[in-house]
Amino acid sequence: MDRPPGPTNPHPGPPPPRPPELRTPLGPRLPQTARPTRSHPPPKNQGPHMDLKLEMIVLPVSDVDRAKAFYEQLGFRLDVDYTATDDFRAVHFTPPGSECSILLGEGMTTATPGTTQGLYLIVSDIAEAHAELTARGIEVSDVFHDAGGLLHHGHHAGDVTHHGEGQKRLSGLHPERASYGCYLTFSDPDGNGWVLQEVKTRLPGR
Repeated sequence: MDRPPGPTNPHPGPPPPRPPELRTPLGPRLPQTARPTRSHPPPKNQGPHMDLKLEMIVLPVSDVDRAKAFYEQLGFRLDVDYTATDDFRAVHFTPPGSECSILLGEGMTTATPGTTQGLYLIVSDIAEAHAELTARGIEVSDVFHDAGGLLHHGHHAGDVTHHGEGQKRLSGLHPERASYGCYLTFSDPDGNGWVLQEVKTRLPGR
C-alpha cells in the first residue's frame, strides 16, 4: 500500500556538508577534467626554432645597367654597386620598407634572364600604388582580383602567361575590398615578374 506524501518543509535545512577537499603538497588537487594540460616541447623533427629571415633574392638579368636604371626608377634604394672583375658585378637594391633585398649583376646566377616570377610586394593601398608607379613611368597592369579566391598565383610576362586553370583575373578591386584580395603586376625589362598585393589587416600570427 502506498504511503501518502508527507508535508513539504517550507524552510529546508542547510545543505549537506561538502566532502573534504583532496590536497597535494602543492595545493588542492583539481578534478581530472579541470587539470591544466601539460606543455610538451615540440618534437625534435618539427623544424628549426632559430630565426630564418629571408635576406635576398637574386634576379637574373641580361643587361645590368638597364636593370639598375629600372629599379632606381621604381624607387628601390641602391645599397651597393660593386665591380670586382670584368666577370663579377653585384648590384644590391632594397624596396622601400622591406627587410628583404634583391641582387643582380654579372656572375650572380646561371638562371635565364626573366625567369623569376611571382615576387610579391605588399602595399596598404593598391590604388595609390598604381598611381605612384604610373607617375614614375612604370608600365603596370590594371588593378584586379582573382576569380578563385584571395591569392593570385599567376603572372603575365610578355606573351607568356604564368598561371593555371581557374586562376583568372577579374578587373577591378575585390568586391569586398578584402585584405590580400587586390593586385597589380609589372615586369622588369627582362620579364622578371612582380605582384603588388594590398594588405590592410594581416592574418593572425602574421
